[in-house]
Amino acid sequence: MKMLYLVAFFVALGGLLSGFDTGVISGALLYINGEWELSEFMQGLLVSTVLIGAALGAVLNGRFADIFGRKKVIFVTALIFFIGSILCAIAPNIQTLMISRFIVGFAIGIINFCAPLYLSEISPEKIRGALVSLFQLAITMGILFSYLTNALSAQFFESWRLMLFIGVVPAVVLALGIYFMPDTPRWYVLKGRFDEAENVLKRLQPEIDSKKEVEEIKSLVYKENKKEKFKFEKWMLLPLIICVGCMFIQQWSGINTIIYYAPTILKQAGFSDNLGAIYATTGIGIVNFLMTFVAIYLTDRVGRKPLLYVGLTGVGLCLILLALSFSNIEFLGEYSKYFALISTILYIMFFAFSLGPIMFVISTEVSPLRIRGVMMSIAMMSNFAFNFMVSLSFLPMLKAFGEFNTFMLFAVISFISIIFVRFVIPETKGKSLEEIERNWIKGNV
Repeated sequence: MKMLYLVAFFVALGGLLSGFDTGVISGALLYINGEWELSEFMQGLLVSTVLIGAALGAVLNGRFADIFGRKKVIFVTALIFFIGSILCAIAPNIQTLMISRFIVGFAIGIINFCAPLYLSEISPEKIRGALVSLFQLAITMGILFSYLTNALSAQFFESWRLMLFIGVVPAVVLALGIYFMPDTPRWYVLKGRFDEAENVLKRLQPEIDSKKEVEEIKSLVYKENKKEKFKFEKWMLLPLIICVGCMFIQQWSGINTIIYYAPTILKQAGFSDNLGAIYATTGIGIVNFLMTFVAIYLTDRVGRKPLLYVGLTGVGLCLILLALSFSNIEFLGEYSKYFALISTILYIMFFAFSLGPIMFVISTEVSPLRIRGVMMSIAMMSNFAFNFMVSLSFLPMLKAFGEFNTFMLFAVISFISIIFVRFVIPETKGKSLEEIERNWIKGNV
């Protein structure tokens, strides 16, 4: 099992890179805007350019993960992160910076479907939720790392360049780590490399009968010992709807308006300067990171759906509080900024132990093996497409409709999403990936 945890650790580092490049723009934007005086739309476009790249990366590389393997795709992604971070740091103008952020986004799109996919395929069912949640923990660690980087870099000359450059460090660590790791047993089975699949299973899970496990995986890929030409079947539609629905809920609950624009939001709520807003945002990052441990502990004990019920309810209520903090600035006076900060921290607490990790867990679990790479690719493309819509429209929405109406919209979506969780998403706790797939085929969900 030590080998299993070591592999999971290095794969999860991809989440740290994703989180860093997601969060670092929040602080850098304040200084980039000061240097180039961007409009609300251009600020939103700069933030959202990374999401265009991410959507493209997700949709183009799902098939690559099935053809070349999860490991090779992750390794190449680390190299793209490395190059993209350097290009961001040396960008001479806003157009070049947007192109560089697009390249970084391309890497984010790949890693956000390939790393959870890898983790789900090496994990025993009893701890699969926890191991896949490691990816989300790494994302929150990356976001916290980006906030700390912003705080430490803020007083340097052209600080935003240093903020964006530091992403090369985790990129190098990920590339070196994943290079020495094996691919997943299920991918080896897909490629007919059964001996390698057994060997990897023996190394990762020495307590199980690896030969029997390989035979069970083969039974879902082959029929009568012959490879069948793949065709999309009706029973696969519901898993696809669940994958896309999970990503819609995660993004339209408003999480990345907080991650990308927290300093901007807090400045509008009353924090007077850039540095004060960045320091306050760092506190949000710490809470985000710590509460993800709660998800890792509870996901395989309580189940996926109970945590989603609690998380969505809490997120909705906190968004209402955040909306009220802006509508009552005159009443709250100087305390309005602290009311907004507390509301935001509570929001992050509820999101971090529920919607953040569990939507990735469920998406990897419900996807059929033969098209798991492609389906996860579609899921992540949807994730980034929804993220792009929210992030690009957020600042214009604030200007057109005001903070109260904008955050109330996200609250309403959060409450309505509880219905989707209740009637569409199955509970996958304690079930093997093969058992979940057999249930889809039989219609027993």
